[in-house]
Amino acid sequence: MNEIYIYIAIMSAVTLAIRILPLTLIRTEIKNVKLRSFLYYVPYVTLAVMTFPAILDATQSQISSGLALIIGIAAAWFGASLFQVSIICCAVVFLAELFVI
Repeated sequence: MNEIYIYIAIMSAVTLAIRILPLTLIRTEIKNVKLRSFLYYVPYVTLAVMTFPAILDATQSQISSGLALIIGIAAAWFGASLFQVSIICCAVVFLAELFVI
């Protein structure tokens, strides 16, 4: 039972270090182009890494979720808004599970 307190302390220290160190160490504007572009894409990559596995496990079958993923990517590629993409993906999953499964 005492190990859990050690784990919580380590987790808290790491979380605080990640949030506090950049604020204290970097006080000027970042001028390195590569670092700026890396930091620009970090939120998008993090969101994609957290969302992608959930997409494939959210439905009853991976066929319907795979179809929705592919059609959703295509709809977004051709300029559909986030709301339109979500409606299209929901409709694809509904129809795929209604007719395919």
